[in-house]
Amino acid sequence: MKQYLKNTWDGIWTVLIGMKITFKHLFTPAVTIQYPDVKVPLPERVRNRLYVNIDDCIGCDQCSRACPVSCIEIETTKAIPGEDLGTTSNGKKKALWVTKFNIDIAKCCYCQLCVFPCPTECIYMTDVYEFAEYERENLVYKFSALTETEAVEKKANFEKFQAEKEAQKAAAAAKPKEEQKPVN
Repeated sequence: MKQYLKNTWDGIWTVLIGMKITFKHLFTPAVTIQYPDVKVPLPERVRNRLYVNIDDCIGCDQCSRACPVSCIEIETTKAIPGEDLGTTSNGKKKALWVTKFNIDIAKCCYCQLCVFPCPTECIYMTDVYEFAEYERENLVYKFSALTETEAVEKKANFEKFQAEKEAQKAAAAAKPKEEQKPVN
């Protein structure tokens, strides 16, 4: 009987010790935030999703070369004379069409090394941290302002211009040789 009462008292005592924490938190206000509606404020220097302001990009490829995991893919084509590509927001004249500017966020290690070498400051880290996707292909962000057909057209125009330039050079080189030949 004595052992029975001791076991009962030990059971009640352990329940009271466990409930002590519960009672302590029962009357304090909750600190849970309603996540989708209310978000935790982020620190000032947080590194999240990359964004590219393609209007400021000059196609220098410095961000791609600085990336340690090669998650940035850039392809450019020279503009032909007479095409005005405009200027960047800090006044640099653009000379290249950026036909492809892809960032594979699945590979990105959020090191921010691609941000610092950019001369026009067109690539930067945003405060967006929610970018879960069901398909891995959706994690490749395409920033080029040109469609695929426009990019192919720009490349073809430049190749045509180069071919015409080479033909003019060949014609100019052949012309002096013809003038030097003696007439019989």
